[in-house]
Amino acid sequence: MDGVIDNLTNAINTWNDKLAEIWSLLTESPQDFKGGGIWNVIVSINGGLEAIGLALLVLFFVVGMVKTCTSLSEIKRPEQAVKLFLRFAIARGMVVYGMDIMLAIFDIVQGILSKIISTVGVGSASSTTLPQELIDAVNDCGFLESIPVWAVTLLGGIFITIMSFVLILTVYGRFFKIYMYTAISPIPLSASASEGTQSIAVSFIKSYIGVCMEGAIIVLSCVIYSAYLGSAPYVDTSASAITMVWTYIGEILFNMLVLVGTVKMSDHIVKDMMGL
Repeated sequence: MDGVIDNLTNAINTWNDKLAEIWSLLTESPQDFKGGGIWNVIVSINGGLEAIGLALLVLFFVVGMVKTCTSLSEIKRPEQAVKLFLRFAIARGMVVYGMDIMLAIFDIVQGILSKIISTVGVGSASSTTLPQELIDAVNDCGFLESIPVWAVTLLGGIFITIMSFVLILTVYGRFFKIYMYTAISPIPLSASASEGTQSIAVSFIKSYIGVCMEGAIIVLSCVIYSAYLGSAPYVDTSASAITMVWTYIGEILFNMLVLVGTVKMSDHIVKDMMGL
């Protein structure tokens, strides 16, 4: 019956490994992710698009100035000239120093994330383990009784493995979105040069904040899940082996589904919380 236990143990180990990887990813910066190779590519793309962003900045500024000022005499007014100059300077600063601004936002959110972790005193996600009572019951099964037990553990192991990869893909997806926002930032930020198009830049910044905040929601989900695991699924030792296995897998799958569902909905939760 070692094969039956091995199926379930391997699936749970995969889940624990992915959960531990998520924890390390959430506390890692984009510059350090995968050795920094991806970040170097993003920096190069951002630098290449900066020239286009500055060209668009001038275009947006001229269009906005034409729409704002009905005549040349208005531009000559000191207050109007100062206003236009400040808008242009701020917009240029956002394009040129956009990456620094976005990294500052990321660091602020990482501070929130670190505060959550230090407050609850959890340094890593809790691991799921098979109860010894369940292992003993499976090992004591006869040949005929072991067939349905094997089928249930096989299906349970497949579902656990699938959820493990769904979970880790969601966190990797957040990292990729951060890279995409950072790489393309000069283009939408250039829209801040005009009053009529500044909503594009504002929407871009708000969306980026939302992506960063997803990390805090995912950490909260893992913290709640770890606390929830404190009350391990009940194993009725008086029941048959198939009943014990079916009940345990059902409960553990439900717990995992709650975590996966919450992590998958982290972007919607952030949008609802912050009105993004």
